[in-house]
Amino acid sequence: MVSSALLTSLLIASTASARPTKRGTGEVKCPVVLSGFVPVDKTPTDFDSYATSPFNPDYIRGDEKFSTILHFPEVEASRFDNASTKAVEVTINDKSIFQTQNGFRRAGLQIQGDENEGGPGSTGVRTIHFSVKQDAERTLNLTHEYLNVWHEAADYSSNQFNFQSGTIIGKSGADKSSFKVLDRQNNQIWSTPIDATAWQNFAITLDFVKNTLQVYYSKDDEPLKAVTEAVSNDNSGGGQYQIGILKKPTGTSDVVNSGFQETGIDEGQIYGGIFIEDGAGGCISL
Repeated sequence: MVSSALLTSLLIASTASARPTKRGTGEVKCPVVLSGFVPVDKTPTDFDSYATSPFNPDYIRGDEKFSTILHFPEVEASRFDNASTKAVEVTINDKSIFQTQNGFRRAGLQIQGDENEGGPGSTGVRTIHFSVKQDAERTLNLTHEYLNVWHEAADYSSNQFNFQSGTIIGKSGADKSSFKVLDRQNNQIWSTPIDATAWQNFAITLDFVKNTLQVYYSKDDEPLKAVTEAVSNDNSGGGQYQIGILKKPTGTSDVVNSGFQETGIDEGQIYGGIFIEDGAGGCISL
């Protein structure tokens, strides 16, 4: 008869061996000014407290706590994650209504310390790194427009850049099955197809002195490469980085307050390797 202690140890060993073990080899070479890395020992309830979450536990979400809408999928590590960090999945459902924004379904992460005005993420040269992976069980409905990562000005009137997916409202020629980077004037400056299985790694550099924007990209554990030049962009107005899912409605010109959202929403986006580094002197982690 197998003892309960031995059975427990066998179950733990079996579970551990079934988990993906490949780690990213990306090296962070520049000073990190805001860290959204998720320590491997974090549990869902840790994200409900300022004392234990790397993110603001109150924003951005509806009435549901982050412990119920964040998941930790068993996936191989993204490029800049290592043995001490893990991926996190942001999910939305029918209840994902932030404040009174009834047109949106929205949940997102704000790194603790990212202040809306005069914060460390909106000065000098800053590069936000993030990797994304798709959840085959919680796919996005790409007939809608999604904001996935963006920098929102302090007065909430505009975004210095948008990293988006799906059907962009008013841009019929855009491929809904691609990730797109838009500048402050909502001009698309670069895109790439959404990969259903690979990690897709992105870095977006905002130079708040020269008012430029530059995009870097790679897949899985490949080094990032520049896919645009440093293009002119209006980076004024301070603000904060938003990381997660904002799903716009269809059938309305008032997307914040009204429009169509189907029922039974269960969608997710997996993120890894989230951090913002100081790009002074041209420094960038690839």
